[in-house]
Amino acid sequence: MAAVFRQLFIDFFSTIVFLVVYAATGDILIATGVAIAGAIGQFIRARIKQQKLDIMTWASLGLVIVLGSATLLTKDPRFVLIKPSIAHFAIGAIMLRKGWMLRYLPPMVQENIPHLVTVAGYAWAVLMFVLGIGVIVFAMIGDVKLWAFYVTVIAIGAKVLAFAIQYVVFRITITRKLRAAAAAAQVSSA
Repeated sequence: MAAVFRQLFIDFFSTIVFLVVYAATGDILIATGVAIAGAIGQFIRARIKQQKLDIMTWASLGLVIVLGSATLLTKDPRFVLIKPSIAHFAIGAIMLRKGWMLRYLPPMVQENIPHLVTVAGYAWAVLMFVLGIGVIVFAMIGDVKLWAFYVTVIAIGAKVLAFAIQYVVFRITITRKLRAAAAAAQVSSA
């Protein structure tokens, strides 16, 4: 679980830097410039440490530079504000692959409810697309504070809630299945 949060932090580093600097300064241009510098610094650090850079790292760097530059040139924050939506869409597209979630779950879940895991995987994809659309909507409104609230509270809260619901549904379903199998075994042995 810690590895997942670490990777999310790495993938959204420039967005986090942007939010922190914007909250401290209230200046879109400074926040954007620092976010671009942070993304480039993150890339240089990874290269120095000879870390393998995956497609998300390259895409994030490219998006930060292109969208951040568009924001700096036009002085329109919407360009940099839509970046998280692109990440949501990319992750949602990856989640459309059947069974993608199975490798992240314990054998108990894999063996007992693989069909439900597949359905949950598609539900996660839909959630990512909906959240990505929400990012665009709030970016187009142009209120950076409202956008920041959406990205940090609503989007993250929706993911935490979805994870909690999934956990409860998986746990209840597996428990019922195992109890039914135990009861059937008792009946057949009697």
